Amino acid sequence: MLNSKEILDTIRMIDQQHLDIRTITMGISLLDCADPDAGAACRKIYDKICRRAEKLVPTGEAIEREFGIPIVNKRISVTPMALVAGASTTGDYVPFARALDRAAKTTGVDFIGGFSALVQKGSTAGDQKLISAIPQAMAETELVCASVNVGSTKAGINMDAVALMGRCIKDTAEKTAGRGGFGCAKLVVFCNAVEDNPFMAGAFHGVGEGDCVINVGVSGPGVVHHALQAVKEQPFDVVAETVKKTAFRITRMGQLVAQEASRRLGVPFGIVDLSLAPTPAVGDSVARILEEMGLEVCGTHGTTAALALLNDAVKKGGVMASSHVGGLSGAFIPVSEDEGMIAAAASGALCLDKLEAMTCVCSVGLDMIAVPGDTPAETISAIIADEAAIGMVNSKTTAVRIIPAPGKRVGDTVEFGGLLGSAPVMPVHPFGSEAFVARGGRIPAPMQSLKN
Repeated sequence: MLNSKEILDTIRMIDQQHLDIRTITMGISLLDCADPDAGAACRKIYDKICRRAEKLVPTGEAIEREFGIPIVNKRISVTPMALVAGASTTGDYVPFARALDRAAKTTGVDFIGGFSALVQKGSTAGDQKLISAIPQAMAETELVCASVNVGSTKAGINMDAVALMGRCIKDTAEKTAGRGGFGCAKLVVFCNAVEDNPFMAGAFHGVGEGDCVINVGVSGPGVVHHALQAVKEQPFDVVAETVKKTAFRITRMGQLVAQEASRRLGVPFGIVDLSLAPTPAVGDSVARILEEMGLEVCGTHGTTAALALLNDAVKKGGVMASSHVGGLSGAFIPVSEDEGMIAAAASGALCLDKLEAMTCVCSVGLDMIAVPGDTPAETISAIIADEAAIGMVNSKTTAVRIIPAPGKRVGDTVEFGGLLGSAPVMPVHPFGSEAFVARGGRIPAPMQSLKN
C-alpha cells in the first residue's frame, strides 16, 4: 500500500525532478504484410499500422491526464523492414520508408522504428537493398528511424557490413547536410541488438515477439541526482542503495503506465525498459549524477567506475519493481541529449576514447556523437568495429549513433533541437584505418559464445 508520504514524494519527483515516462512504444509485426508487389506491401503496411496504433496516442494522452504522469513520446516499432520488403521484387526500398512515415503521421506518434536489417553473420539481397536505401530514406522521411545489427556474441562481427555502414552514415549525413546531418541522428548501428527496445532510434519489433505488444521506457536522471544529494560524502555502499531504491520507485511508475496502456488498448504488455534516459534540460543529466558522486567533471578519472556503479544499481533496483524488465535497461550516455555531457565534451574533459571506455559498463554505446564532416568513412567504420567488439566480447548490447556533421570542425556545435539537443563536434584520431577496414570478412565469435 502507498502511504501519503510516498504519494507526495512521487508528485515532487514529477514536478521538480524531471521524472517522466519517456515513451510508450507499440511493437507491431508486419510479417503478414509481405507481398511480391511492393506497392501492395506498402499499402498493407500502412493499413495495419494505422489499424493497430489508431488509439495509441489518445490512450497515452488520457493516461497522462488522469494519472498526472508526463508521457513524453508515443512511438511505434515494426518488424525489421528488410524481412518484410525482402518478399518484393523491387530494387528500391525507399517507398517502404515512405509508407512507415505516412503511417506514423496518421497515427500521430513521434517516431517509428524498424527500417532495419540484421546482418551480424551475413546479408541477403533484401538486407543489402535496405542498407543502400537508408540515406535516401532518412532524407525523405521525418519520423522513420533505421538500425542495422552488424555483430553478436554468437556470430562475431560482419566486417563487410561494418565497412558498408561507414559509407552509409557518410551518405546519410551528406543527403541531410542542410539539417546538420540530422539523418544520422535517426540511424543506429548495433551489436547484440535486442528485440524489445522501446527507445529510438534503434527500436524494432523482433521476430520472436507476438503480433502486437506494448513496451514502456522510463526515465529519471534528475530524480537519482536529487536522491544522491542527500547522501553526500557517504560510502559507495550507501550510494548504491540509494540509487537502487530510487530506481525501484521509477520503475514501479513505468510498470503502472505499461499495464494501464496494455489494458486500455487490448494489447499484451511486453517489458519496462528502466534506462535512465537524459534530456538537454538542466537537472535531467546522467553526467551530473556521476559528478554528484565526487567527480569534478564527467570524463575525468573515476568516471567509468562511477558509471558502472550507477548502471548496476539501476538494474538491481528496477528488476525488483517489474516482472518483465527488458529492452536496454541501464544508463544512457548520449552526448547531445545530456546537458552535463555537452558541457563536459565542450570543455575537453570528455573525449571519444573516454566515452568508448564508459560504454564497457553502461547501456548501449557511443550515442549522438558529432564528429567533423570530413571524417573518412573508414574511420567511422573502425569506430563501429571497436564498439561492436566491446559488445561481442562482453555479451552486451552496444551501438554507435554518430553524426559526421557536414561542414563542421572540432569546436563547432550542431543543433538538432528538442530531445536531441545540441552536439559539440568532437575530434577523432588523425591516423587512418583504411587497410584494417578493407580486409572485410568476419571477426570470429569469442569463446564465450560456446555456451551450448
